[in-house]
Amino acid sequence: MSDKSTMRLRGRTGYWEGVKKSFKRNWQLYFFVAPAVAYYIIFHYMPLYGIQIAFMDYKAVKGIMGSPWVGLKHFQTFFSSYLCVDLVRNTLLVNIYNLLWGFPIPVILALFLNRLGSPRFKKFSQTVIYVPHFVSTVVLAGMMYIFLDPNNGFVNAIIKALGGTPQYFMAESRWFRTVFIASGQWQNAGWGTIVYLAALTGIDQEMYEAARIDGASIMKQIWYIDLPSIIPMAMMMLILNAGSVMAGNMTKTLLLQTAGNKGTSNTIGVYVYTMGLTQAQFSYTAAIGLFQNVVSFVMVMSVNAVSKRLSSISMF
Repeated sequence: MSDKSTMRLRGRTGYWEGVKKSFKRNWQLYFFVAPAVAYYIIFHYMPLYGIQIAFMDYKAVKGIMGSPWVGLKHFQTFFSSYLCVDLVRNTLLVNIYNLLWGFPIPVILALFLNRLGSPRFKKFSQTVIYVPHFVSTVVLAGMMYIFLDPNNGFVNAIIKALGGTPQYFMAESRWFRTVFIASGQWQNAGWGTIVYLAALTGIDQEMYEAARIDGASIMKQIWYIDLPSIIPMAMMMLILNAGSVMAGNMTKTLLLQTAGNKGTSNTIGVYVYTMGLTQAQFSYTAAIGLFQNVVSFVMVMSVNAVSKRLSSISMF
């Protein structure tokens, strides 16, 4: 056996010996992390085997191994469909608008909460803005139908009290994106402040004291101390959220969709649900889903590369 092979064998042996020692020493930690690892393997990695049906004419009775290959047929069918442009546009617009509003609002809320002087009022405010996050999507959609009802909803009651004309928010395409984004920010903006508040809590208080001694106003303290401290976290969240521009919340979109607002609410996610589960076009919808995932991957990599070049902040 050559010296290189011997060294390689010793390296492998030493590696597995280290793994065994680590497992014996920290077996409780491995035990607790095992369910999470099993979850991701079973529900996120094993299903990747089914991606190949996007290139097949999949039939359930034949299975994956028995279904014929059709290449890029399903991709061509989708891209040549008269619905393709509308679906992509609706999906991009609602998610880009959601990102543009959803990115700065949690940052602003976190800066505001961090400046509250009364600990009791701060805890109360945090509780109030966190609670909507625990409201289920189904309940949230039901609340939107009730609140925005043209006859009995309190929103239209306010509009009528101010001399305006009641609006059919849930039945008009022009209002769908506004309702979707506003309700989403109400539900999730408060919860999104947690990571920023954690970063702000870690700031050395002596920096604030030094700034006050130098005569810095609250706005200058926010600009020169608070913002630089949360920018790395904000950029990381932006990179992660960039991958959702072609995904979005399909469940919420489907629940808020009506016959009147289909012009703007008919997104790729809803279309995949309709064609895949109600019409059993599994290969066709798998191809569309793969297209979404590829675009999302490209977006994450692109934003990460731009952030790394401009600010030296990146995920990898």
